[in-house]
Parts: sequence; structure tokens; C-alpha cells
Amino acid sequence: MFREASEAGQVARRQRAANAGVLDALGKRLRGDSPRAVVTLARGSSDCAATFARYLIERRAGVLTSSASPSVASVYDSVPDMHGALVIAISQSGRSPDLCTAAARAKRQGATILALVNDAGSPLARDADICLPLHAGPERSVAATKSFIASLTAALDLIAHWTEDVGLSAALDALPDQLDAAWQCDWTPALPLLESVRSLYVAGRGHGFGIAQEAALKFKETCGFHAEAYSAAEIRHGPMAIVGKGFPVLMFGQSDASLESIADLARDFTARGATVLRAGVPGEGGVVLPVITADPLTAPVLAIASFYRMVNALAVRRGLDPDSPPHLRKVTETV
Repeated sequence: MFREASEAGQVARRQRAANAGVLDALGKRLRGDSPRAVVTLARGSSDCAATFARYLIERRAGVLTSSASPSVASVYDSVPDMHGALVIAISQSGRSPDLCTAAARAKRQGATILALVNDAGSPLARDADICLPLHAGPERSVAATKSFIASLTAALDLIAHWTEDVGLSAALDALPDQLDAAWQCDWTPALPLLESVRSLYVAGRGHGFGIAQEAALKFKETCGFHAEAYSAAEIRHGPMAIVGKGFPVLMFGQSDASLESIADLARDFTARGATVLRAGVPGEGGVVLPVITADPLTAPVLAIASFYRMVNALAVRRGLDPDSPPHLRKVTETV
């Protein structure tokens, strides 16, 4: 896991160069015939990447985006009308039966299938209308890291080409070197605070929410304790009730319109005596985790790269093997 996560900068360089031609054609196609809706199709870490993609597409392309439930097709044998929709299927392996079934059924119902997949020879990639390879290379750790970051960078590059966003393209040009720098960020002050915890919240908002979801998943997967991700807005609707003295909260923020609400929530947590870990969130109190200053759309990608180094170290500190979590396999085959 440590080695693979450290390769994120290399992956971003390779992916951006390799996919330029496909993305030029895809961007032109989407501008000429904009989909009436976008539907994401994913499981696990890939579904966290789909959350990230949803905010990008709705904000920057202005197209309604929703997450599909694969079991509607694979278990209930029913697929809604997909005419004119773009289905973005995100997968590391491209081999999970429920995703392949749902994508095939959506295609028969009139959808265009775009596969963001690391294995370009997989059934999902082969049967899609368009394949956008992640180019993450082999990933042997059960916990996905570089392939998750590759899913985020692919989504960013898709939007940059779709909307002809020169600023985002420039941010993506800078991203590989920034990912190398993010890997060096020192989050070790978090380790003694999290070494013996049994439960934790991860909070983010907007473009940082998918990152919060992924961080919570990785805590559970590699460190063996309960972690739950919430939007900084949603957390006030009930979950706030159990946050008291010493309760740990990891907070992600980026410098956009969502930041003040996240900072305000951090102030409330601090006032309650919670143990607050801040990644890109301003304010007093708690532990500040260093992040790389970047475009608000790429900042969450950099933050998760820094997080991966910390969570790998935390798993080892808790006496666990982050590469081989119990009861899990690299390719999860659900139906």
C-alpha cells in the first residue's frame, strides 16, 4: 500500500499524456450532443470517486448526475429508461458481475457507457462504448490507493476537456508534481491521537465529500475501527449528538464556497471538546495537518494522497497489515 500510494504522481503524469487523444474526441462529442443526464455506476472506493465526479459534472457541466443502484439490474432485473443518458462506470478491475450487468442493461436501454477502468482488457472496458483507462498500473494491495487517485484525475480531465476549462487544464498540468509533494506532507501528529480510537467521523463538503467517504472507508478497511463520513451540512442533522469531549473528527476542506461552513463546524466541534484534525480547514484549536495549496478542484486529490501515507502508518501502529485486511479480496465480485 505504501509503495503504490507513493506512485500517484507518476500515475497522473502517465494518464494525462496517454488519454489526451481520447479525451479530445470525447469532449467534442459531449459538447456537440450533451447528455440529458449522467448516471454513475460504481462500488467501494470507486463509488467515492463517483461522488467526486458528481460534484464536478453538476457544477462545471451543468448536467444532472445521480448514482445508480447496480442491484436494480443485477438482482431485480429492471432498468429505467436510459435514453440520452451517459453512464460513467468506474472500476479498478472491471470484473464485478453486478457492475457489468448493470452497464450492459443500461446500454440496451439507450445509455452511452463510459468506462473509467484500470484493466483495459476487462469485460467492463471491452463492452463500454468508450473506455478511459486509468493507467494506474498493477495494484496488489487490497486497499486501493493509486487507482482511486487515478479515478479522480480521470474525472477532472474529463471535465476539463468537456467544458474546455483552461484553468482546470493548467491545474492538472501542475498536479503530478503536487502529488509528489503531498506524499511528503507530515501527518504523523495524527497517529497518537488515533492509535486506540474505536469510532471516528470524517467530514467534508462539496468537492471534498467524496474524499471524506474514501478516508472513512480506508480507516475501516486498513485500521479496523468504525469510521463514518458525513457532509459538513448533514452532520448537523442528528450525527452531531454523539460528538463530545475527546470524540475524534477528521475534517477536509478546500478553498471554495464550502470552506466557511466547514470551518464553522470545526469551531463547534472544538467547543464541544472533540479531538479535531484539520486538513485544509482554517481556525483555532485541534491538530493542523499540512496540505498542499492548490486549485480547489485538485486540492482534495492532494489531501487524500497525504492521508494515505498516514493511514498506512496508523494500520501498522495498530498491529495490522494494511495490504491484506481480513475478509477482503482485491476483486470483489457481487451480484
